[in-house]
Amino acid sequence: MSEYPTPPQRRRFLIKAVAIAGAAPLAANAAISAPAPVMPPVPAGYTCFSADQAAFVETMVNVMCPADEFTANGVDCGLAVFIDRQLAGAFGQGAGRYMSGPWIPAIPEAGLQLPMTPEQFFKAGVAAANRQCQALHGKPFDQLDPALADTFLHALRDGHALDADLPLQEWFKQLMYPLFEQACYADPIYGGNNGKVFWKMIGYPGLPATHRLDMVNYRGKPYPGAKDPKSIADFS
Repeated sequence: MSEYPTPPQRRRFLIKAVAIAGAAPLAANAAISAPAPVMPPVPAGYTCFSADQAAFVETMVNVMCPADEFTANGVDCGLAVFIDRQLAGAFGQGAGRYMSGPWIPAIPEAGLQLPMTPEQFFKAGVAAANRQCQALHGKPFDQLDPALADTFLHALRDGHALDADLPLQEWFKQLMYPLFEQACYADPIYGGNNGKVFWKMIGYPGLPATHRLDMVNYRGKPYPGAKDPKSIADFS
């Protein structure tokens, strides 16, 4: 997004973001000796998004990750596919989530109190965002030029695009943006980070990072394996 106006600044932001996020999908605590599961390749196309939802998400990830000398655009990096797969899977369906109510206001630390699965919340947020985009700019989000689309995403983030039916700022901060971060840095078997491009950008070796002694020995130094990161699929 445009608060990072030059590629180096934007990429420094992404590097910081993965440190904050803790790279949770990378399974850093997995048992080193456990055999890697045989994972099928990620199929082409979307399994969760409608055409309108796909258009919104593709526009969004391309605005937030435009093509430059470091990576291709967000769609070509697989970010939209990753988000689609997460929402279609156990996370999106609310596996392990308490869904019985009652739905009453709570302190911010308790998170959103909504009778919706993450998939339902995401799709409702896309619809609400498009309503507000239509009201503000006279067209849906995917038809905005990149600069105006970036401005609209800032409005969502900062709470300036309000919808009567859905808390759009919380949707952006608590669901959409975390999915974008995960899409950048998760193992490519989950659909994003095509070609391990983000791992290569930050010098992350992938699965070998589970060797904790290496993390100690090479802290602050280039890790030899980072030139050729290893995915879970490489050990199948």
